[in-house]
Amino acid sequence: MELKATTTVVKPPQEVYAFWRQLDNLQTFMAHVDEVRTDGDKSHWRATAPFGQTVEWDAEITGDTPGERIAWKSLADADIDNEGEVRFVRAPGDRGTEVHVTLRYSVPGGKLGEALAKYFGEEPHQQLDDDLRRFKQAMETGQIVRSDGAPWGKRARREFPQRPAQPMSDDEFAELAAEVSL
Repeated sequence: MELKATTTVVKPPQEVYAFWRQLDNLQTFMAHVDEVRTDGDKSHWRATAPFGQTVEWDAEITGDTPGERIAWKSLADADIDNEGEVRFVRAPGDRGTEVHVTLRYSVPGGKLGEALAKYFGEEPHQQLDDDLRRFKQAMETGQIVRSDGAPWGKRARREFPQRPAQPMSDDEFAELAAEVSL
């Protein structure tokens, strides 16, 4: 499966690149990424997959042009083989940075696995678009805002909630923590 998505961030390319290049930042806006540990150009990833499964893999940076491009590829024995690149392009009129993401990965179960995941609400294209929207918010505002119409995120999938424009109250945080531990 190949996914492509683009967003524009109102920040200079070098700053956007630097945030993305610090790979442990990715778990702050990628809903399904639970953990990223880095060791130079290699990293270990743990993510939530459809049907409550967890997948893990090691990856290495295969291309790195500061301020312009980061490419990666999973290493042998990955639960899900994947590769991709993120390009950072100055937006027209010097209005920030276009972030172009291309992601390729093998879907467990092939076409059947892909169809089942979509049926149960795990549409990969939408997930990538949502992740990029949260990335844009994090870069531009320093936080991920939420709609008052969906204050708790997607409870059915136990995705992390989107933060309100103001920090959660202690009571809201306690309620969320109690739900997540169920």
